Amino acid sequence: MSLAAYCVICCRRMGTSTPPPKSNTYWKDIRNIIKLTGSLILGSSLFLTYELLALKKSLTLDTQVVEREKMKSYICMHTVVLDKRENYDTFSTVDIEDHECAAWLLLKKSRSGDRTARLQAVQAMSEAHHWHDYQYRTIAQACDLRTRIGLARSQESDLRFFLPPPPIPALNEDSSIEEELRCLLASLPQTELDECIQYFTSLALSESSQSLAAQKGGLWCFGGNGLPYAESFGEVPSVTVEMFCLEALVKHSEIPTHCDTIEANGGLQLLQKLYQLHKDCPKVQRNIIRIIGNMALNEHLHSTIVHSGWVSLLAEALKSHHIVEASHAARTLANLDRETVREKYQDGVYVLHPQCRTSQPIKADVLFIHGLMGAAFKTWRQQDQALTEKVSGDETRYTTCWPKTWLARDCPALRIISVEYDTSLSDWRARCPTERKSIAFRSNELLQKLRAAGVGDRPMVWVSHSMGGLLVKKMLLEASQNPEMRTVIDNTRGIIFYSVPHHGSHLADYSVNVRYLLFPSLEVKELSKDSPALKALQGDFLELAKDRNFQVLNFVETLPTSIGSMIRLHVVPVDSADLGIGDLIPVDVNHLNICKPKKKDAFLYQRTLQFIREALAKDLEN
Repeated sequence: MSLAAYCVICCRRMGTSTPPPKSNTYWKDIRNIIKLTGSLILGSSLFLTYELLALKKSLTLDTQVVEREKMKSYICMHTVVLDKRENYDTFSTVDIEDHECAAWLLLKKSRSGDRTARLQAVQAMSEAHHWHDYQYRTIAQACDLRTRIGLARSQESDLRFFLPPPPIPALNEDSSIEEELRCLLASLPQTELDECIQYFTSLALSESSQSLAAQKGGLWCFGGNGLPYAESFGEVPSVTVEMFCLEALVKHSEIPTHCDTIEANGGLQLLQKLYQLHKDCPKVQRNIIRIIGNMALNEHLHSTIVHSGWVSLLAEALKSHHIVEASHAARTLANLDRETVREKYQDGVYVLHPQCRTSQPIKADVLFIHGLMGAAFKTWRQQDQALTEKVSGDETRYTTCWPKTWLARDCPALRIISVEYDTSLSDWRARCPTERKSIAFRSNELLQKLRAAGVGDRPMVWVSHSMGGLLVKKMLLEASQNPEMRTVIDNTRGIIFYSVPHHGSHLADYSVNVRYLLFPSLEVKELSKDSPALKALQGDFLELAKDRNFQVLNFVETLPTSIGSMIRLHVVPVDSADLGIGDLIPVDVNHLNICKPKKKDAFLYQRTLQFIREALAKDLEN
């Protein structure tokens, strides 16, 4: 640029300068031309040289940068011989930046032969919130099954650690989700089954046929035993039929060989498609997760469950603010996690705390057993309030499950378990009309499930409501007579009874006069005041409790409860709630609210918390 300007100035000077004498004009003109030409040649040469050097520099590749970019897109591992694939020190040594090295070192450590090192690596990964997106994706692609499950059960882990589920093949044009479910159900063995499994299966298949006929123009309706379901399920027929099929699959998935058939026939992919299709239907999603949780009890299916993409869905569900959804996902992930969980949680056994991996030592158990027409979560909610009084997001002021929120926060060293089992007031409205389960049968069934969950390995306190207290008494009596269950008795520190009819209930007396209780169920009949089984249970347990010096706390309602729209009944009177040992505390609430504190600082919750702390004081101190 400067040379060009200089040349222009020289030209202007030559054109405007005073003409020299004629004798010197010739040689001066030659010198000026030489100067001008030389300047142009020199300037052009320098300019071309500069441009060539700049172009060469721009075309030069930095191989180190290329290698770093490759690390962001590819996973570098040596080829591993199949029979030596358990050797985890197989990562290549590639020069990477310091902030990237941590991720690879943790990934390598997560495959260590040392269990403690693996757990530390997974915990460190879950606490990493400053990584780049590609680093999370790299871990998602490279981590093994054990690490993936551990991250899913870590409370703070980023959801980017989990790859999205693989694409699911589309249904055939002439097929539907209902038809696929029906085919899956029909492929399962139909012989030598429990009566309830047969009932649910036949109901699902028959109702599916009715739905398919309705799609062709017929009037869709429920028939036969499907009538009770019409009153409780959704309004959309297709969703209801799917619920029939899922109820049947839940029962089938309790049988290990049937789980193998479900997996072999593409059940994991079909259930995943249904799960994603019904994101706005919690009942459908909960039953699907129940099936996956039952299948996870079989360790040989773990790899298939993980590779089918279920871990990412479960990890997301575990972080849900809805306690029921999170608890179902927590049960399934716990059954998959054989690294830190020894116990197996069968259908109906839910851990409310801790639901994730934790460094907090668990020193004792508290078990919640609901009563007639109750459930594992809704029985233990806070007493219902007006919507204006519920504060969203503030669990200290309103909670849908106080053992999960309040008790877990006040006693973090406890494992809190809630169980669920089917009950009904009337055989007419029973979910399974063929089911006739006595208190003795149910107690044995629950005791086996709880023992599989490790109940009895730690000191414990039982918390029960209504008929649930009778089940607790029967379970403890059976455990005292079974040498394999002796640890359940030895580690029982105390029992809380919320309005338990130790001496019977007026509910059975009204069963003939109340339309809702037409054809009273076996559970209701056993609550009769003149029931021999109830009298024998009371006498035997009272002797056991005195012998073992159990600490006991009894609460009892003082207000009547509305049953249907016909009568108000004092379900458990004070004299029936008196076990004969322990404190008996009357509370001005009805039978349903006796186990639902109004708020955290209410007497009902604070007295319960005090009893649990006192009963487990020595165990929690150690």
